[in-house]
Amino acid sequence: MSSAISRNPILIAEGSQVLPATVRHLILDRDGVLNREPEDGSYVRTPEEFEWLPGALEALALLRRAGVRLTVATNQAGVGRGIVSPADLAAVHTHMQAKATAAGGALDAVLVCTHTPEAQCLCRKPAPGLVQTAIARSGIAAAETLLVGDDGRDLEAARRAGVAAALVRTGKGRRTEAQLSGADLVAYDDLLQLARVLAGDEPRAGR
Repeated sequence: MSSAISRNPILIAEGSQVLPATVRHLILDRDGVLNREPEDGSYVRTPEEFEWLPGALEALALLRRAGVRLTVATNQAGVGRGIVSPADLAAVHTHMQAKATAAGGALDAVLVCTHTPEAQCLCRKPAPGLVQTAIARSGIAAAETLLVGDDGRDLEAARRAGVAAALVRTGKGRRTEAQLSGADLVAYDDLLQLARVLAGDEPRAGR
């Protein structure tokens, strides 16, 4: 089995952007990429409120079989605002990791920024801190790393950290795609479509 997914560069937009030729590390946003965001715009506060998006677990398993390192990097300001306790957030992530492992898509790391936007920290996306930490801990070069998100702040964090990024149309993705219309952007319907592209099951980026 290969230790990474190696593909020819995939052209996007007007050909000015490409996915990494070799993807060894995916940095995944959580809400809107792996799980449904609460419709009222609040936070996932308990394991029972964590609802996987269709195909997300299958995608993680596909990527894991290909030897790709999987890191979740998520903003969770509900902790900083006192809405979600650190213990509750830990329980949600323990549940998430257990379900991913059971499905064959074990996560290598879960990195969280619990600060509010007002804190102006260096880790909260769109700041690059979480992404930089994920790269440093992985030991995998930024050139072989791809960030996957549904929000413009995910893409900006990737840009500022010097890594490639892909948008998924789940969560806020379709709205983000519309807002960034005309920009160089690689977009997929969901994480499973992206995983299949990286694995060679689908030949090109969605647009």
